[in-house]
Amino acid sequence: MTWPRRALLPAAALVSLLAGCAAPTEQTPAAKAAPGFPYTVTNCGVKTTYQAPPKRAVTMNQHVTEVMLALGLEKSLVGTAYLDDAILPAYKKAYDTVPVLAKEYPSKEAVLAANPDFVYGGYSTAFSAKDGRGRDDLKRAGIDTRLNTEYCPTGSPSVDDLYREVREIGRTFGVPDRAETWIKQARGTVSATQKRLSGVEPVSVFVYDSGDKTAFTAGGKGIGNELITRAGGRNVFADLDKAFGDATWEQVVARKPEVVVIYDYGSTTVEQKKQRLLDDPALKDVPAIKNRRFAVLPLSDTVLGVRVPAAVNKLATQLHPTR
Repeated sequence: MTWPRRALLPAAALVSLLAGCAAPTEQTPAAKAAPGFPYTVTNCGVKTTYQAPPKRAVTMNQHVTEVMLALGLEKSLVGTAYLDDAILPAYKKAYDTVPVLAKEYPSKEAVLAANPDFVYGGYSTAFSAKDGRGRDDLKRAGIDTRLNTEYCPTGSPSVDDLYREVREIGRTFGVPDRAETWIKQARGTVSATQKRLSGVEPVSVFVYDSGDKTAFTAGGKGIGNELITRAGGRNVFADLDKAFGDATWEQVVARKPEVVVIYDYGSTTVEQKKQRLLDDPALKDVPAIKNRRFAVLPLSDTVLGVRVPAAVNKLATQLHPTR
């Protein structure tokens, strides 16, 4: 079939006609990155690059929850879990706005149901591989993670590591100025305590966390050890190569601590812990027991979190009441 000649147009004319009829196009500008992003950080051997602040975070363990709340990040939280004791009063109102996923650790299914893009664990047990919550498992589900640096495989955490923890969380969530403000105040608190204790003779300290057949105590690898040192004490189990571990009662007797620091948490009360120590005939000649010298700290004061600067001062007052 032959088309009428008037219907045919030269190819060049057709292209020109179509171009003239097409709607003008506008080039879409690339999305502008949030200030400070992308941000890359290595945490306990895991390297992560954040293109923007996480928007749906879940915290596992109280002390990391309080880090988030101290930085005013409650609106970034879609879930939290596992209190060791009462949340700090200053953060209680903000904490009450965050859904509690479980009394202790939530299941993997409960974590995924919250649809988080970030999970922050305080202890290594928060990322239990056998429970399906390993960091690799969560990464495969598209969820970034962070473990509090006290529980990184290497190193002994210090107050400087606390400042780094807060700074890196501040950077990750796009609030670096808030982090630096907190760090400045914390440094001032620690410095004031150190100045007050200038020249004191350290007292020997045994931490009693729990235990009957053995003593579960603070070792030399946790922030609790530095807390004792900065408060004018000397941890008699600083040679224990972990944050917490078991010691024999014979070792407690042999090391003759002058003060027992009781960690307060859980269903066993401070008074019950004191009585257990006072009733043990094997401990009767330990100076701390003989002189009934006890100090008390909530467990959440003794891990790498925002309570540490005030806890140094609190313990110093108990170890050196005349200073």
